[in-house]
Amino acid sequence: MKVLGVSGSPIKNSNTDRAVQALLAATGLDTEFIKLSEYTVEPCRACLGCVKTNVCVVKDDGVLLAQKARECDAIVIAGFTPYSTLDSRTKAFIERLYPLRHRKGLMAGKLGAVVMTSAVPHDAPGAPPVCDMGIQAVTNYMQEEGIECVGAVKITGNVPCVRCGFGDECKKSGINMIYGPEATVDSVGIKQFEAQPLSFESAEALGREIADRLKAGQGA
Repeated sequence: MKVLGVSGSPIKNSNTDRAVQALLAATGLDTEFIKLSEYTVEPCRACLGCVKTNVCVVKDDGVLLAQKARECDAIVIAGFTPYSTLDSRTKAFIERLYPLRHRKGLMAGKLGAVVMTSAVPHDAPGAPPVCDMGIQAVTNYMQEEGIECVGAVKITGNVPCVRCGFGDECKKSGINMIYGPEATVDSVGIKQFEAQPLSFESAEALGREIADRLKAGQGA
């Protein structure tokens, strides 16, 4: 039994990466972690050249990653939410799994989970449900392909403005947009996955549930 974890975050050792890795470790099974920024994955061209072969005609790393997805028993897809939607790397990865759909439904019956990081706190009063929208984009894919989504992990991430060097003076600072006009780089600080107990516990619980379900024969 193998669990594949895929992170769309381009930041080295990011909150998203570490959450996926914690989830994978909690399974106690054979796992593989994929960081999409280390691969070249073009979006789907909608050419339908994959209908007969279940293999994409675009000869980049998307073919390899689709094969890994095909061979796993459970898949964890993780992304983040720039401009309030799913990031482009994660979206491109999902699109490139389209060849596995035709005639055979090669992803059907697998278990799935979602990890989503958003700079907009998912529990902030009056804030838009940005994290939920990212999760929904991934769960929609899973539903269409017959993957049972076991659950999702929500992480409060970092607005880029806390790192850019101009967060306290820029007129378009996301710090003030998200946290209010009096917020500063120092008052907001750097958010760490491990310092968010509910998120950390959720990741480990999902890992254990996936393992239990696979061992019981509920999955690919």
